[in-house]
Amino acid sequence: MGGQVRIERHGGLGWIIFDHGQRRNAISAEMWQAIPAAAQTLDEDPDIRVVIMRGAGDVAFVSGADISEFEQQRSGVGAEEYDQQNARAFFALATLSKPLIALIHGFCVGGGCALSLTADLRYAANDAVFAIPAARLGLGYHAAGLEMLVNIVGQAAAKEIFFTARRFTAAEALRMGLVNQVVPKAELDGFVQCTAEEIAANAPLTIRSAKLILGELRREPEQRNYTAMAESVRACYASGDYAEGVRAFLEKRRPAFQGR
Repeated sequence: MGGQVRIERHGGLGWIIFDHGQRRNAISAEMWQAIPAAAQTLDEDPDIRVVIMRGAGDVAFVSGADISEFEQQRSGVGAEEYDQQNARAFFALATLSKPLIALIHGFCVGGGCALSLTADLRYAANDAVFAIPAARLGLGYHAAGLEMLVNIVGQAAAKEIFFTARRFTAAEALRMGLVNQVVPKAELDGFVQCTAEEIAANAPLTIRSAKLILGELRREPEQRNYTAMAESVRACYASGDYAEGVRAFLEKRRPAFQGR
């Protein structure tokens, strides 16, 4: 078996689970192919408000792409198709309209680190280890992947990560801005669950608008979709959730947002 990408649903939370335990959740070609459908399924589910991705178990988030497949899958004429599969997976996760959280135990290496960069929020256990060892394998890295890294940690840290190809501790990743927070290993799952539920209780249209606008603001001004940004804000004010939020505030109670 080449591993699997599983979907789980618990209340308003959707989970994408990378499950390839024999290889520390390394992503096989079969798993790269499955990621876009998993992301789309949860993004289109009206009952899901937050998506969390993690590795099965607590030894690894994802230890990288499955290198045992490289000679067959990532060489010769197959190399381009393999890279296209990767690109489709990254794009599907990066363009989710809902908040995406990466819950990171243990190894977060190579393709695993790249997958974590597609998340809006990254929370790591204190045993997490990060690396992008492309230079140890002779791999080329496409501009889109490097751009995601630079947008998060900046040029100087991105160069250190790539040029040294070494492993970084969770504490080092936090200092670089690669993760939002480091949590004791035994507390990570509960911490992420509570954080995701806190987000899910907020107004979905407001969060969707903020995510869209923040994404657009990373583009050059002449490339931004100002119409889409303005429409997303208007949708918030025209929604029943806005009326509910105001009423709840005046009545001193928790709002019950419906996402419409």
